[in-house]
Amino acid sequence: MSSTEEALRLAVHRTQALILDLDGTLVDTLGDFVAVLGLTLADLGLPAVDRAFVERTIGRGGENLVRQTLAQVGAKPGLFDHAWSLYQAHYATVNGQHAAVYPGVVEGLEALRAHGLPLAVLTNKPAAPARELLRRKGLDGFFTQVFGGDSFARKKPDPLPLLGTCEALGTRPSATWMVGDSRNDAEAARGAGCPVVLVTYGYNHGEDIRAVPALQHVDRLDAIRIAATTS
Repeated sequence: MSSTEEALRLAVHRTQALILDLDGTLVDTLGDFVAVLGLTLADLGLPAVDRAFVERTIGRGGENLVRQTLAQVGAKPGLFDHAWSLYQAHYATVNGQHAAVYPGVVEGLEALRAHGLPLAVLTNKPAAPARELLRRKGLDGFFTQVFGGDSFARKKPDPLPLLGTCEALGTRPSATWMVGDSRNDAEAARGAGCPVVLVTYGYNHGEDIRAVPALQHVDRLDAIRIAATTS
């Protein structure tokens, strides 16, 4: 048995819970971000950004997205507070309208729940719109905890949110898997001491996620290999 296979065997054996990212992992929300930024920039009299820019830039929280977008379009300094307020207002309305649950997500969540594993969402999106998106997409019933980028003092890739989520779940980091779509998630998991599984279909700042080390790389959430135990 190779060292990778042995690591997988041990991690599977001791799994107590899973923490899942939201955007790019459970739900394809790229269309929402494109729409909201378009409305925000139009309100400010600024040119739109293209979909490819948004896809490369999302993942480190809405504030970072707005700041990077303002820089991309050459906005004058001092616009952030107004732009952020507009962005939040538009997002509350648009949330989920241009988004879709990825194939295999519902089946994967059902399988994980059948193992008796507690599931939590941890996203850099603020908690309130994250919970609303889960509700609108019919996913909210799967999760015992939902935390956002405003739930802790720091956001992913800092490990603090993962450690806080493990504390809320009452599980050891070493027995709590992080499931995400980006290097952001992998770095946070590594810092927290959590095994990480990466989906291959999300957003990773234009980089191939398969180049990021992980316990598993999966093309669908229902392809995760797991055999839960509380021992």
